[in-house]
Amino acid sequence: MAPLKHLEMENPIIDASFRDFCSSHGILTVEDFLIHDLYELAAFAERQVDADRLKEGITVMLSLLEVKCRPLLNGMELLEDLQRNKHTLSSGDNGTDSLLQGGLREGQVTELVGPSSSGKTQFCMQAAASVAEKQEGSVFYIDTGNSFSARRIAQFICGSSAAAALQKRVLSRISCHTVYDIYTMFDTLQGLEVALRSQEQMNVNECRLRLLIVDSISSLITPILGGSGSQGRALMVALGYLLKKLAHEHNIAVLVTNHTVGAGENGKTKPALGETWKSIPHVRLMLSRDNRNNICTISILKHTSMLSGQTVTRKDNQQCL
Repeated sequence: MAPLKHLEMENPIIDASFRDFCSSHGILTVEDFLIHDLYELAAFAERQVDADRLKEGITVMLSLLEVKCRPLLNGMELLEDLQRNKHTLSSGDNGTDSLLQGGLREGQVTELVGPSSSGKTQFCMQAAASVAEKQEGSVFYIDTGNSFSARRIAQFICGSSAAAALQKRVLSRISCHTVYDIYTMFDTLQGLEVALRSQEQMNVNECRLRLLIVDSISSLITPILGGSGSQGRALMVALGYLLKKLAHEHNIAVLVTNHTVGAGENGKTKPALGETWKSIPHVRLMLSRDNRNNICTISILKHTSMLSGQTVTRKDNQQCL
């Protein structure tokens, strides 16, 4: 990304004094600013003689990030994206694949929304097993809640008499990365982007990355949305933009999970993270669960090429479909 100096002409507050303050904390570019702990930066600014001006500069930077990182959503771009990315990856469940006309679409971000214990993590692990086994592609699994289980994934692998060898081969294609805060998330995704670009330059196609999973995205974003400041919202939009950029530029399917919150008067629940995040995913699915009958229902809340409201039910104990 651009050095901070490039922003001064249109934003005089980002002057030499502000840049010197940022550089003293290792911030030389917009990208450095994005991944820095801004709570810490604001605390340091508070102790400076020109604290008000420095804090104003931080606020301007956050506003710029929110505008610059806003996903592009015009109709022509959506049409081109749909035409360019026609490949789908099986989720591991026939009913869900049928509902989505093939499964998870490469080049797009699919969000799975549901309350706690509704089966979101199970869906992610089943999708990971399916892609690693049936598409013979690699899976980059980001676990934010310490819920990843290699043993559980192995149960989704439909093998033959050589099940142990198959499980080992499939599991070797799934890399799990534990992330507990949004700054580490940015580091992880940027490291992944560098690796993908390197592979493309070297023309490495063997077992290429097909699926990126983030379970869950809301556990990283919710803690930074408190208060009236714009920092948390700007970071959320920037993270969404980065996920869409990875999906689009490297033609991989991205699957993220989100929790639900109460909607108020009518008593219904709705996806967390608010209206700003709503524009990020290309596809939004709602997952609900009937614990008594062990049945999950998946419904389409948003889709780039399908009507919302369509549903499918599945038995939660189905593994090999």
